[in-house]
Amino acid sequence: MTANLITIVRIPLLALAVALLYQQSPVSRFIVVGLIALMIGLDSLDGFVARRLQQASVIGSVLDIAADRAVELVLWVVFAHLGLISIVIPLLVIVRGIFVDAFRAVAPSRDLKPFDLMQSQIGRFLVKSPLMRSSYAIVKAVTFCLLALLHGLAASAPAIPNALRLAGHVFAWLSVALCLLRGIPVLIEAPTTLMGEETDARRSC
Repeated sequence: MTANLITIVRIPLLALAVALLYQQSPVSRFIVVGLIALMIGLDSLDGFVARRLQQASVIGSVLDIAADRAVELVLWVVFAHLGLISIVIPLLVIVRGIFVDAFRAVAPSRDLKPFDLMQSQIGRFLVKSPLMRSSYAIVKAVTFCLLALLHGLAASAPAIPNALRLAGHVFAWLSVALCLLRGIPVLIEAPTTLMGEETDARRSC
């Protein structure tokens, strides 16, 4: 389906971005800023296309989450390896992702979409509301673009403005805070939802 193809194309773009980040050329590193913006844009586009063409599906939701996680984790690890952020940041995001995705992986077996695990109003707002999802995506996009920009400037400018360095760190930690905030409801509500589905399935047998 068209929406799933848009989702999958982010993976080769991610590989290209990583390769360019490890080049010595400032131009190569600056190109990554555009690639990151493109990947984030495609993340919004696949959802729009899925809704517009009525292609929304469980497998589409799973692919979207997998692609999001791949882009996010790989970039966090690479930026930490390049010394642009603390190693604590990718470690926090990875551990959060492991636990959240462990619950979400069970959802399709219960004929649920991953975001359907949220039952409370606050849980649905934090995890699946357009406002929170868009805010998190924007903060991540700004963070990754800032870090790529800093990496490019490190190879081309004699000195990087302290304000720009500070902005990179502030946005990086803000991204992590939002990541953890949106993961907490899943850890609290998903077990209850899944146990309820399991109980209903047993009663119907």
